[in-house]
Amino acid sequence: MFRNVEELVELCETKNLPISEIMIRQEMEVHERSYEEIFSQMERNLDVMERAVNRGITEQVKSVSGLTGGDGKKLNEYMQLNETLSGNLILDAVSKAMATNEVNAAMGTICATPTAGAAGVVPGTLFAVKEKLNPSREQMVRYLFVSGAFGFVVANNASISGAAGGCQAEVGSATGMAAAAIVEMAGGTPRQSAQAMAMALKNMLGLVCDPVAGLVEVPCVKRNAFGASNALVAADLALAGIESRIPCDEVIDAMYRIGETMPSTLRETGEGGLAATPTGVRYKEQIFGTGSK
Repeated sequence: MFRNVEELVELCETKNLPISEIMIRQEMEVHERSYEEIFSQMERNLDVMERAVNRGITEQVKSVSGLTGGDGKKLNEYMQLNETLSGNLILDAVSKAMATNEVNAAMGTICATPTAGAAGVVPGTLFAVKEKLNPSREQMVRYLFVSGAFGFVVANNASISGAAGGCQAEVGSATGMAAAAIVEMAGGTPRQSAQAMAMALKNMLGLVCDPVAGLVEVPCVKRNAFGASNALVAADLALAGIESRIPCDEVIDAMYRIGETMPSTLRETGEGGLAATPTGVRYKEQIFGTGSK
């Protein structure tokens, strides 16, 4: 039904339907399944996300390596006891995004949105915005369909793989997906969702994938935190009527081309960036032993 963002928006405008509905119908057509089956499957994903968020902000989760764990919970507790500088909505999203990724690093169950390394941004923003907008369960599931629609476009026109395109393809894509979904939940138009995606992704371009010790922990967890805050700001910009001067599809294409020109050391190999710092190398030796490759 649609191959890129502009086709998606035009479908919505022609049929007078929200992005979530177009995506549900596309899934029905592609998989030859009923509306109820498609919707129920996504609701199960929502349940998994909710459990991961709740576990991460209430339990002292810790990864096997010991590199990550407990920061989502720590930030959540900080919010309860202090007058925050960034505001509780942003920090709620940040804490829940980190919490989800910490659960992933601790070998817990999460939903890859669009990847495990970027799994915190979409649920983190969703369960934070929930407290602000009080959506129905159906609206929360639709949030995931909007995210999926934009993830579908990125995956088919660029990349969602850190190994192929750097972290811009993972956390960057997740950030744009979340921004677009926030807009629909807040009552914005499909075109505003596209603008939010464009602005969010633009500000993640060039982000490298440099996992310390080759693990999806450092700096991945905290990058999800900043992706969540970026998504909320991009959504507000779009809802205010601010537009990206570069169309969304062109931003996605630029991300793809940037990823292709990145050296391999900055694409999930753990050979460059933060992974190659003295501290990054020391962590790797502590976890895997001196002389590890």
